[in-house]
Amino acid sequence: MTDRLRIALAQINPCMGDIAGNLKKARAARGGARSADIILFSELFVTGYPPEDLILKRAFQDDASAAVEDFARDTLDGGPAVLIGTPWREEGKLYNAVAHLDDGKVLGRTLKCDLPNYGVFDEKRVFAAGPLPTPLTVRGIRIGVPICEDVWSPEVCRHLADAWAELLLVPNGSPYEVGKEDVRLDLVRARVKEAGLPLAYLNQICGQDEVVFDGASFVVNADGSLALAMKPWEEESVVSEWMRANGKWVCSPGEIAPVEDRQTSMYRAMMLGLADYVNKNRFPGVVLGLSGGIDSALSAAVAVDALGPDRVRCVMMPSKFTSSDSLTDAEACARALGVSYEAVAIEEAVKVFGTLLAPSFAGKAPDTTEENIQSRIRGLILMAVSNKFGPMVLTTGNKSEMSVGYATLYGDMCGGYNVLKDIYKMDVFTLSRWRNAHVPGGALGPKGEVIPERIIVKPPSAELKENQTDQDSLPPYEILDGILECLVEKEMAFEDVVAKGFDPATVKRIEHLLYISEYKRRQAPPGVKIGPRNFGRDRRYPITNAFRDAR
Repeated sequence: MTDRLRIALAQINPCMGDIAGNLKKARAARGGARSADIILFSELFVTGYPPEDLILKRAFQDDASAAVEDFARDTLDGGPAVLIGTPWREEGKLYNAVAHLDDGKVLGRTLKCDLPNYGVFDEKRVFAAGPLPTPLTVRGIRIGVPICEDVWSPEVCRHLADAWAELLLVPNGSPYEVGKEDVRLDLVRARVKEAGLPLAYLNQICGQDEVVFDGASFVVNADGSLALAMKPWEEESVVSEWMRANGKWVCSPGEIAPVEDRQTSMYRAMMLGLADYVNKNRFPGVVLGLSGGIDSALSAAVAVDALGPDRVRCVMMPSKFTSSDSLTDAEACARALGVSYEAVAIEEAVKVFGTLLAPSFAGKAPDTTEENIQSRIRGLILMAVSNKFGPMVLTTGNKSEMSVGYATLYGDMCGGYNVLKDIYKMDVFTLSRWRNAHVPGGALGPKGEVIPERIIVKPPSAELKENQTDQDSLPPYEILDGILECLVEKEMAFEDVVAKGFDPATVKRIEHLLYISEYKRRQAPPGVKIGPRNFGRDRRYPITNAFRDAR
């Protein structure tokens, strides 16, 4: 009986739909783990995860099946057996599965039993639920392979333990949320305690549209001890060493990557989300409006860290309301980041639109209409640069603004992606100061102060009219963000928000702005999911909505 086992945990970055490319990565990982007995890949690695309705295309399913069969033939070489996530057709149904490959064949499969259908997940729409799984016999070892959501409740792991599984290998596609690392570890320890079995938790790493996956895979022994913890945000394959003593498998101690603090993980999530979106969609880089304000400065810093300064183009588009401080600050920020920087004045274009619309607007006083024209001219300029040279337009609005509609459709909202979409304004300030003091792992940008202090401390302003600041029409951001956390992240009732000490009239107004801005958010570009309730995948409200909790 085998008493030693080497299991390779392949925490690598697949690309959605690139089945040939993913197979190439899987082969490289297996080739680099020749000493292992088994190599484990993440959930639906063959196709990428989550595939949404792409998985319903029969040609896509066929290509995935062919790739699995092709990979199976590789295992004639005597290298490690393979456990790999793949779609699986059986008896007219489509499943989320893990295939067991060895001896040149597909020897078995396990089917995902518990299909998530909340938040970013919609699996019941595209997959059939499998039965309670039985262990796979891999190299003579009875291995339970619950898939991701299967470990979020006790039933599957208990069933596998009752079916004489000797250890649990769990392929995951678990999206990042700030603070989720402790949630996962506590969850796994609960399953380990209930099943009495060690568990290896292998998580995907990648950015897939709005969702990012942080990796941070780990192994917990049957006594609840953490045997090893892999790095977040980085591709790596780790060969874990296992020994059987007194009939029980134990993973030998390995490297324990430190847990990141809140700011580090949020910033690196934005970096990975943007890098994968730009690179996998084959954009040469990004272009953004650099206004001299903090949102565009932080967006530019993330872009430089994710892509490198040579792939980031910044455009200052001053109007007659743009202060000299903003001009100075934008240029200083661009210089600190080492990016391409240019200025395109919009005043002549504003005058042209004023002349064109004068007959139609006769008798009407200037208002937000004229302010929004400025924003839309800037959007047009950025889109023109994008069309001419190819970079994707990076939008820069934060979650506080998007919550209450303080953004202009077809103006500052136009573009392909937004790294601040799920970042509240107070976190924008915190992350800007954090970035000035730290260079995150994998960053391609410079060290030191990249966001001038003057940008961080000055009152935020769209500068669309004289002496304008955000607080002219919004409560202070610490109050606004506090109310929004209650209404958006926690879905609290009006009276409960007020009970936390917020002014009732202010809460009522913010709730109203939140609801009437849904139509704008539906037209906003995707952006990195950071918290538990991002706009779009997590929080799907009707546009036409007469309900108000605050009456």
